[in-house]
Order: sequence, then C-alpha cells, then structure tokens
Amino acid sequence: MIPWWRRLLRREQLRPNREWQELCERLPLLEGYSGQEMDRLHALTVEFLDSKDIQGAGGLELSGGMCRLIALQACVPVLNLGLAWYRGWVQVLVYPDEFLARDEYQDEAGVVHEGSYARIGESWAYGPVILSWRHSAQDAFGGEGGNVVIHEFAHKLDVLNGGPNGMPPLHRGMRPEAWTRDFEQAYDDFLHRCERGQSLPFDEYAAADPGEFFAVVSEAFFVQPSLVRAVYPQVYAHLAQFYRQEPHARAAARQNIPPAWD
Repeated sequence: MIPWWRRLLRREQLRPNREWQELCERLPLLEGYSGQEMDRLHALTVEFLDSKDIQGAGGLELSGGMCRLIALQACVPVLNLGLAWYRGWVQVLVYPDEFLARDEYQDEAGVVHEGSYARIGESWAYGPVILSWRHSAQDAFGGEGGNVVIHEFAHKLDVLNGGPNGMPPLHRGMRPEAWTRDFEQAYDDFLHRCERGQSLPFDEYAAADPGEFFAVVSEAFFVQPSLVRAVYPQVYAHLAQFYRQEPHARAAARQNIPPAWD
C-alpha cells in the first residue's frame, strides 16, 4: 500500500507543466501523438504513480523524474485500454544497470540447468516488474530500436490470459484462431530467419518462445511500427486491434483516416 502523502506528492509533482512538456518533446516514442492522446497519457501516468510503487534496488536512488519516465513508458501500451489491465500487482523495482536473476531451463535431453543470468528486465506473473534504469532511459530517448519497459509490461498483459503464451485477453470481435494462425506463421518465419543467419527485423530474443515473441514484437510495434507493418502486416493489424492504437498511422490520422481497430 502506497502512503496517501506519497500519492499526493506525486500528483502535485505531475501536474501538467513545462517540465512534463519538455520531457515528452524529447521522446521519439511520442512523436505524432494528438493533444487528446497526450492528455490521456498524462492522466494515466499520474494514476500509475498513484497506484504502483516504484522503488530503487541495488543502491539506486530514484528521483521523481526517473519515476515519471518509467511510468510514462509503462502507460503507452494501455493508452486506450486503461490501468485495469495492470491489475493484481503494485511494485516496480529498478536497478542501476543489468542485474543477476536466478533461472532454470530444461534442455532437449530433459536435463534441468540452473544458474544466474544477467537481465535488463523481468516481469513476474503475480509479482513485480524489474528493470534496468540505464536501459530504460536509453530506450526512452531513442536507443537501438527497442524498449525494455514496454517489453516487460507487454508480458503483464500476456499473463492475464493464463500464462506467457503470446495471446493476451482479446477484445470482443477479435478472432483467437486468426490471432494464433498469424502469430504462429510470423514466429515460424522469425525462427527460420534465425536458423539461416538472415537479417532479423528485431531482437533475436523474440525466438526464445511465443511469449517473448509477443513482447518483442509489441515493443517494436510502438518503437518501429513501420517495420512491423512491412515485415508482418497481419501481426501489425492484430496488435493495432488489441492495443487500440495504430502508431504507423498517427500522422495520417490527422487526415481523417480511420484507425484499423475502429
């Protein structure tokens, strides 16, 4: 539970002001947002900071600006969905840089391997989101075409449907069989590209499993939408319907072109 006085302080710090405007203007991720979208993003960011507890870990001391930057990015995927999609957990832990996480996996021979691995982000099904501050900030200001915050929060959406399997709860009117068919085809194509050593449209980590493919393609959807639309147009269309956003068409929307999810 976040103390009321901390929520009040955060709300006061997040009133629309020049600092907020300057932050948003520096983020390539927000290019093409309408005034209404920016207002909604601001309101969601305030609500996120009211309801979630962002804490530094590994000796990191978080400032209000650092919390705002993380919360803002986390709210991008749910801009038209609402924070109810992030229900059931409250904590975000932020390390200064990469952190070690315990993990285990079973190889093809059935042998279970355990160890500690360096991570830049983790999302626990019923627990916290864990982030590297360096990578979260780097991605926000236009790093190498990815976004670790969006990636980890996409996992939070995915598990609402029972597990990290690459299919979040779909909206009424969306066909699960079409989603499964098109994502499986795209995933298989991505695996073939990896096996053949071909150029990849986005992070190779997408080949790990269907859940990671969904998270990686989700971050690419917001950061490099034209690329996703060009390489996997059916997947792009599904994501536009699910997120109820169409990043590629934000500029065109000003010319009254209806969004794909309408």
